[in-house]
Amino acid sequence: MDKVYFISGLGADKRVFKYLDLSFCEPVYIDWIEARAGETLAQYATRLREFIPEEAPVIVGLSLGGMIATEMAKQDAKVKSIIISSNKIASEFPRHLKVFRHFPFHKAIPGAALKKYQKVYTSIFGVKDPEQKKLIYQIVADSDMKFVKWAITAILRWDNNVIPPNLVHIHGTADRLLPYKRAKIDYIIEGGSHVMTLDKADQLSVIVKQLVLSYRKELV
Repeated sequence: MDKVYFISGLGADKRVFKYLDLSFCEPVYIDWIEARAGETLAQYATRLREFIPEEAPVIVGLSLGGMIATEMAKQDAKVKSIIISSNKIASEFPRHLKVFRHFPFHKAIPGAALKKYQKVYTSIFGVKDPEQKKLIYQIVADSDMKFVKWAITAILRWDNNVIPPNLVHIHGTADRLLPYKRAKIDYIIEGGSHVMTLDKADQLSVIVKQLVLSYRKELV
C-alpha cells in the first residue's frame, strides 16, 4: 500500500484528519518542527521536506499545511501536492487579513490568552458539531503558541505568486477564513468549512482517493 503524507493546519496535528477514510493508502502524518527566528514559509518547507524520504511523494496539506505543500511542489516537480482549505498564492488571501501584515496584533497577545479564544476559532472555522468542537478545543489547548505566532507572521509575509502545475486545490464554499471566491479552485465542495476534513470528510475522502490513485498510475 502506497504512502501518502499529510501536513495539518496551523497549530493542529494529525487529529484533524481522523474522520477521513484513508483505507486506500498508508497515511504518514508529518509533525511540525521548531521554526527558526525569521524563517519564511519557503525555508521552513525546505527543512520539513527532509522528513519525507520518498522521491516522488503525494503530499496532502490542510490550510497552513497546504501552503507548505505548495512550496514543496514549487521546489520539486516530482512532488504531487493536494491542498485543502488553503491558498496557493498571496493574492488569494482576503484583504482584511493583509491588514495584519502591517499591524501584527498577534505578536502582542500572550500565548495563554490566545488559547482562551476557542469559541472564536470554532466560529471562524465553521465547526458546528459538538464532538468536532471538542476536538478543536483540545487541539487548540495542545498547540505550541510560539510556533503559532511564528506561523501567523510567516503566512502574512508570504508573497508567493507562482502556482505549481503539480498541485491540486480543494476548497469549500463555506470557508470563512479563506473564502473560496478569491481563488482558482480545482474541486469545490458545497458547504465545506475551513476544517472540512471534519464536516465534509466523506466527500473529501472520495476526491483525495481519486487523486492519489490517479497520481500513482502516472508513476507506473
